[in-house]
Amino acid sequence: MPATLLKLDAAPDLVEQVYRRLLDAISDGSLAPGGRITQEDIAEQLAVSRQPVLQALRLLKKDGFVLDAPGRGVQVAPLDPAWIAQVYQVRGALDALAARLAAQQRWRMEPRLIEQGRKATRGRNVQAMIDADLAFHNAIYAASGNPLIGQSAQLHWRHLRRVMGAVLREERQREAVWDEHEAIARAIARGDGDAAARLVEEHSRQASDNLAARLGMVLKTGEGDKR
Repeated sequence: MPATLLKLDAAPDLVEQVYRRLLDAISDGSLAPGGRITQEDIAEQLAVSRQPVLQALRLLKKDGFVLDAPGRGVQVAPLDPAWIAQVYQVRGALDALAARLAAQQRWRMEPRLIEQGRKATRGRNVQAMIDADLAFHNAIYAASGNPLIGQSAQLHWRHLRRVMGAVLREERQREAVWDEHEAIARAIARGDGDAAARLVEEHSRQASDNLAARLGMVLKTGEGDKR
C-alpha cells in the first residue's frame, strides 16, 4: 500500500516570507547590529500573527543573524571582523575559480549588468545595490560551467549579503566596486584567466579590508562615547 502522507501546512511559506523580510532589513542596515527585536513589534509591522515571526526568529538565531537579548526578545548579532575575513576568503577562492573557468571560454558579460550596478550606486536603495552585486557574481558562476561553484557560494550568500550591505553603505566605496567589477569582466572576456583570478581575489580582499576598517571606526567611536 502507498504511504499515507499528511497534508502540508501553508504556514512555512509565511515563515519564509517573514525570514526573508527580516534578513533583508538586517542586510541593508534597517535592523542594525545590536538592535533589539520583539515578536510583537515585528508581527505588528508585517501584519502577521506572532507564530510565523517566532519561527522566523528561531531560524535567524540558528543561522547566526540574531542572538538572545537580555530580558526579553532577541537582538541583531554583531559583525565580527575576524569571521568576516574568513567569509571573504571563501568567496575570493570560489570567485577566482569561476573567473578562470569563464575566461577559458572568453565569456562576455552582458553590459546591462554593469550599467544596472552603476545605476544602483547612484541611488539610496542599499538592497538594490546588493542585488546588483550578487547578479554580477552569479553571472560569473553560471559562466564557469561548473554548477558546484554556484551551489557552494549559495551556502554563504545570506551572510555575504549582510556583509556587502555594510560595505555598500559607505558611499566612497560604491563606484570603486563597479570599477573593479568592470576590470574583472574585461579580463574574462579577453581570456586572461590569471588576471581575472587575481583581480577577483584583490576585489574580495579589498572589500574585507574596507569593512574591517569601517567596523574598527564604529567600535572606537562606541568606546569613546562610553568614556
